[in-house]
Amino acid sequence: MASPPNIILVHCHDLGQYLGCYDVNITTPNVDRLAEEGARFTNHFTAAPQCSPSRGSLFTGLYPHRHGLLGLAYTEWELDVERTLPYRLSEHGYETHLFGLQHISETPNDLGYDETHTAGSLSPDVSPEIHSINRARDVADTVASFLNADLKSPFFASVGFFEAHRLETEEDEDEGDVLYGFGDRYDGDDPDSIGIPSFLPDKPGVREDLAAIRGMVYAIDDAVGTILDAIESAGLDDETLMLFTTEHGIAFPRTKGTCYDPGIEGCLLMWYPTLIDAGMAPEHLVSNVDILPTILDLIADEVPDQVDGQSLIPIFDADMTYYPRDEIFAEITWHDQYNPVRTVRTDRFKYIRRFWHLPRTFLPNDVYASLAGREVRGRYGRPSRVYEELYDLKLDRYERENVADDEAYAQVRTELLSKLSTWMHETDDPLLDGPVVPQDYDRIFNGIT
Repeated sequence: MASPPNIILVHCHDLGQYLGCYDVNITTPNVDRLAEEGARFTNHFTAAPQCSPSRGSLFTGLYPHRHGLLGLAYTEWELDVERTLPYRLSEHGYETHLFGLQHISETPNDLGYDETHTAGSLSPDVSPEIHSINRARDVADTVASFLNADLKSPFFASVGFFEAHRLETEEDEDEGDVLYGFGDRYDGDDPDSIGIPSFLPDKPGVREDLAAIRGMVYAIDDAVGTILDAIESAGLDDETLMLFTTEHGIAFPRTKGTCYDPGIEGCLLMWYPTLIDAGMAPEHLVSNVDILPTILDLIADEVPDQVDGQSLIPIFDADMTYYPRDEIFAEITWHDQYNPVRTVRTDRFKYIRRFWHLPRTFLPNDVYASLAGREVRGRYGRPSRVYEELYDLKLDRYERENVADDEAYAQVRTELLSKLSTWMHETDDPLLDGPVVPQDYDRIFNGIT
């Protein structure tokens, strides 16, 4: 058997599929190179439209209600860390390294890494110090120095970038509240020159925010280029698997914090010339719970028991049979407030079920307090919530017409509700027992110490 490859897992914030290789009109040559020389998964979805729960799924192969992070890690949710990817890889002889952001534990030393190279922050919070620590440029430079040193192989490197998370910029005097944008350290684009995704309104605040986020995307792309150059300089091209992904959609209305496709879509690129043919673009439905079993299948020819994901290796190996998913699942429980939602998506249909009443459509705090958020919640209003949504994605790609009450779709609704219910029971979803509260609910919400 060939020596197991080195593994570099690059993950960033709030990027979705906002990249040139995913048909966005933006120049991202380095990330696009990964797609051109490796595989770009066109239908990759995350297990949650929020940071910590989704990252927990990436590093455990489990859905959020199974790995423990039903909310953000810097609140009172805790990850069951004993079977995370670094621990599993250590068992197979890997030396494991953490660079930059991790955002799944308040105690990163418990995550199983042999060495932490930068002061990785937990929260993607607003302070310039936290931001500076995990800026893509700085993290990538540290990774490059590591790759050009005397390395012990095989190694695993988790590389986390802060970008493209919003920053608290300053209090807006006109509105009298905090504003979240993308900072002044990045050179974005002219708001009048960009295209607007079809799921967003073409309004000034949306344009201004989209133009600004592009500066962060360029920083991510430059950092990916730095790492690719370092891999080549170190002569590691043929013995390194590089993955590039994110945890959920961009931080805009109808994306982050929602189970609509723009909220749970995420880029997934895999580059490993020894195994993956250049330019592959698998269209299978895949989930980020599949990444851990894929890595372990590659290095040890086995998928561990008790994970929710499945290996993607058979997609690349003609001697193996890949059994594609019929559906993917995603969820949100807590994010800034209680907002329990579960969803199931097939190739054609999306069913969304809510389990708690909120008077208006949920917006995460950083989206709510943004220029784009103001366009939706203020001048143009926030729509009322409903408990059930069903979309025919073949006819309604952008999930605009809810057909849950349409008699013509009654059988589809019944089938998808059954799939969702079965999944919740098989995975012991705590929502089945009633409302889910954090372990330290009283201290957080009632001031009890």
